[in-house]
Amino acid sequence: MRLVVIGVSGSGKTTLARQIARTLALPHVELDALYWEANWQAASRPVFRGRVQEATAGDAWVVDGNYSQSRNIVWSRATHLVWLDYGLISVMGRVLWRTACRIFLQQELWNGNRESVRGIFGRDSIIWYAYTSHRSHREKYLALLSTEEFRHLTVNRFKRPREASVWLQSLYQPNPAAPQ
Repeated sequence: MRLVVIGVSGSGKTTLARQIARTLALPHVELDALYWEANWQAASRPVFRGRVQEATAGDAWVVDGNYSQSRNIVWSRATHLVWLDYGLISVMGRVLWRTACRIFLQQELWNGNRESVRGIFGRDSIIWYAYTSHRSHREKYLALLSTEEFRHLTVNRFKRPREASVWLQSLYQPNPAAPQ
């Protein structure tokens, strides 16, 4: 299985992808870890795409992330797509809690990067990004998933966290409806 988990920032992509990977004993690839260099510098497009190609070259994996510059690589190789399409209130609660915890715990994310109190204010804030991109992500994914290019994907679209939890639990038991 080659599965990609998508959704707006704060929806829980990485958490769910880790759980799926652990449950199915598959490698987990976090696109943010491939994209972000030290000091919040973005990897160049060729470097990032090369990392993504290498990480998804195998026969089985779980990827989380939404980077348009790697979508053709990941989605074309994926067999399954899980879309966390939660409402704005749910997403904002999650991203606020996650950001507060990361700041308080001084959690290292990728390559030494940490979120900071200073970073939560302004137009570059992940909180602002989650708020302003929520609708456009939904529209973009609906359009993309209706194209011929991505018809090969088995899509699971969850509108509530409980739906994703029930689906994840189904992976633990032999179930003809669970992805193979």
